[in-house]
Amino acid sequence: MINIVERFLNYLTVEKGLSANTIESYKNDINKFKKYLSDINKDITGFTRSDVISYLNHLRDNNNQTPTIARNIASIRGLCRFMLSEGIIEEDPLENLSTPKGWKHLPKILGIEDVVSLIEKPKGKKFSLRDRAILEFMYSSGLRASEIINMKLNDINFEAGFITVIGKGSKERVVPMNERAIKSLKKYINELRPSILKKKTSPNLFIAKGGKPMTRQRLWQLIKLYSEGLPIKISPHTLRHCFASHLLDGGADLRALQKMLGHADISTTQIYTTVTPERLKKVHKEYHPRG
Repeated sequence: MINIVERFLNYLTVEKGLSANTIESYKNDINKFKKYLSDINKDITGFTRSDVISYLNHLRDNNNQTPTIARNIASIRGLCRFMLSEGIIEEDPLENLSTPKGWKHLPKILGIEDVVSLIEKPKGKKFSLRDRAILEFMYSSGLRASEIINMKLNDINFEAGFITVIGKGSKERVVPMNERAIKSLKKYINELRPSILKKKTSPNLFIAKGGKPMTRQRLWQLIKLYSEGLPIKISPHTLRHCFASHLLDGGADLRALQKMLGHADISTTQIYTTVTPERLKKVHKEYHPRG
């Protein structure tokens, strides 16, 4: 008989259509929680609200960061709802569990000049055209790392200037591209990609040595390589944050940004509306009569 965790993961895969990476995150979170419950002689189908709170305190005591703890809450909440729907439990122990104040925070982002510096760093190396195209493309589109590495050539409409993205939950969305990203992509596709492929073929937009698909690990390595000297440590997701924050700073509509980012709930997008000192200065300078 399949245990409850496996049933839950199968549900997320088959019914919800979540990606393999997301499923793996759920699996890791739930299994860690299951082990904690085992250590206090509790079962995964019989824990209480106080057990969850104790577990969250346990995570904090072990120096887990706020986003990690938030993700664990989401994973456990999903499991509870599944068990409730399956009749395994009669009450949801996480119902109305308050999120701690300050849970949502504005992600660290780069200024526009630092982003430009990052994009212009790839020079003089075999894969420089590809790497620059990746950085330009990421900042232009705000795609997730998984969406970047899974992007196909056929997903790009150069004439119309947009890309078709299959995001979380296999949901499709359309995202515009700017002229710089289009120019950079065309240069990479025409001048470098054929020599990487040699006589092979690949549907993937971004490819690695030997014509193999770009991996998540390789993407992280590239970001780490080119981000040396920047004021903050960044990851592939940082360029997504920059994309969102810089668009809002420029006056973009929140609903339009939600669609471009592929957020199911606009509350997720609203994290970028936090008023930063830079944004306050900009508003003050633009609208104050003596600014």
